[in-house]
Amino acid sequence: MNNIAGMSFRIAILLALIGGITVVFGLDRVELKDGSAVIGSVLADTEERLVVDIGYTAIIIPRDAIVELKRDEPAAEQGVGIEGEAVGTALYHVAGEELAERPVQELVKTVGEAVVLVRTPAGLGSGFLVNEEGYLITNFHVIEGESRIFVEVFFREEGALERRTFKEVRIMAMNKFADLALLKIEDEDAPEFTYVVLGETEKLSAGERVFAVGSPMGLERTVTEGIISTKARAIEGALFLQTTAQINPGNSGGPLFNLKGEVVGVTNMKVLMGEGLGFAIPVDKVKYFLEHRDAFAYDNNNPNNPYKYLPPPMGKE
Repeated sequence: MNNIAGMSFRIAILLALIGGITVVFGLDRVELKDGSAVIGSVLADTEERLVVDIGYTAIIIPRDAIVELKRDEPAAEQGVGIEGEAVGTALYHVAGEELAERPVQELVKTVGEAVVLVRTPAGLGSGFLVNEEGYLITNFHVIEGESRIFVEVFFREEGALERRTFKEVRIMAMNKFADLALLKIEDEDAPEFTYVVLGETEKLSAGERVFAVGSPMGLERTVTEGIISTKARAIEGALFLQTTAQINPGNSGGPLFNLKGEVVGVTNMKVLMGEGLGFAIPVDKVKYFLEHRDAFAYDNNNPNNPYKYLPPPMGKE
């Protein structure tokens, strides 16, 4: 079996394992010489090979096996996250133009109001607002099994941050396998909220400076800074950003920012026996979750299940 045939066989096995349907976080399409295709997010593109994330693992495809690489349009060009009302199925915003890097001290003042504390009877975590209507992202494990959720937002008033607690918080969608949850503040007197913009995983690089904002160990408004150690650390079949920014219990669900003030990840875990070994969910997975939130809609009749099953169509009598 030659290299191309062997590679095609391995790809065929991967596709067969998921029933011939590739469910991924990216939209790049790699056409192969044997007539098949791989759909995923291209992590690395060199003269010799492509590395493609197909959702639960990453595969290497030799260049001599590829006919064509088709890249999908970025979210901003699809009308997602433009200024004003959210467009299409998305709820988030992206920068309309390339942003300049700024000092962390300046950025914290800009994004501070959009980072929230998520509190439940069992504990607390962090989160961040993705639009002005009160939609926010946190980790699934922060709200798992909970029905009473409170969100504390810190509004800037005359140069100081004023805490305000919102008690009418609804679970909109959740995906326990990606450790993501979408909440919505529904208090009648809720104002328009300050929100963050989402960046792109593809533009990240190892060694790039980042910072996290959250409430580790309940110490709210804590800022930690570090770098991206690697942008594709495989853990239990999923890819995470690895960072030296300190991550501790209470940081879970909070944003990891680049120096442009864009969210590039959602902090969710660390290595307990080490320091500077934190991990975050890549922002592209967050975008996928938001754009396909109907598939993960919360069902009151089955609150422990992250999937919503639609009723079967009625048959003809």
